Amino acid sequence: MEERSLSEQPPEASAGKASFLDKLISTGIGSGLSPVAPGTAGSVVGLLFYSIDGFEKFYVILPAIVVFFVWGSYTAGKMEKVYGHDPSRVVIDEIVGIWITLAFLPKRFLLVAMGFLLFRILDIFKPFPASYFDKRNGGMSIMLDDVVCGIYANVALQLYLHILK
Repeated sequence: MEERSLSEQPPEASAGKASFLDKLISTGIGSGLSPVAPGTAGSVVGLLFYSIDGFEKFYVILPAIVVFFVWGSYTAGKMEKVYGHDPSRVVIDEIVGIWITLAFLPKRFLLVAMGFLLFRILDIFKPFPASYFDKRNGGMSIMLDDVVCGIYANVALQLYLHILK
């Protein structure tokens, strides 16, 4: 029987390189496997975590952002090696992005809804430098385009809340 090299194997055959936990994290508890709008599904999972009482407190959300940015960079990089450039099933970046969008804001329904919509719009259109990171390979680049969109959305919401309102 002839052996095939790892690079010749179909993506699913080499998926064993990503552990179950890597897949669970990178796919946002499986939300990235949604056949319709996996990025939006991942953002909804981020909102579900955000809805936990106390999650919005800076001493909870900031460590969550840092831990899942680092862990997400690692797992997204592993998944990219298996499934190709910035695979749609990887949504940990959307989860972290929505948390950044909502960080340091009061937990009010209107702000959360505005943040969700604004983040999704920015994530689709990817204003610079998000577009720069989107074209790059690697787990950190997968994460950084959504970090940028989350920062833009957060700044816009802060302006709305403190200046425009």
